[in-house]
Amino acid sequence: MKKIFAIGPLLAVAMVTGAFAATTVLKEGPRESWTVTNYYKQAVYDPKESKIGDIDDVLVDKSGKITGLVIGVGGFLGAGEKDVIVPFTAVKTTKKNDKWWLTLDETKDDLKGAPGFKYDRTSTTWVPETK
Repeated sequence: MKKIFAIGPLLAVAMVTGAFAATTVLKEGPRESWTVTNYYKQAVYDPKESKIGDIDDVLVDKSGKITGLVIGVGGFLGAGEKDVIVPFTAVKTTKKNDKWWLTLDETKDDLKGAPGFKYDRTSTTWVPETK
């Protein structure tokens, strides 16, 4: 009789563990989803196809929604570059020559005049630049 009572809790644990595992792994990729690589480190162009800059970071809120993109503009080989943040919805995507083509309805000069941000390693967030 004791063996039957001992098996009951083990069976319950196995059932709970099995149910938990089934909800933490997807059996197929979510439809209509893209990878961050379609954006991260990609060039961004204005409507006239002049390069504005490169995406340096992708900002995600606590619910997992992408809210903004950090774009590095200006400078040469990273020196003198300014990081600005634009809303995620402001960047349009298309595929051109098997590569993602990202555009923004702004010019490089528009973004150079926008407020700059710097990455704060302590808080792991982007904070306004102080001059």
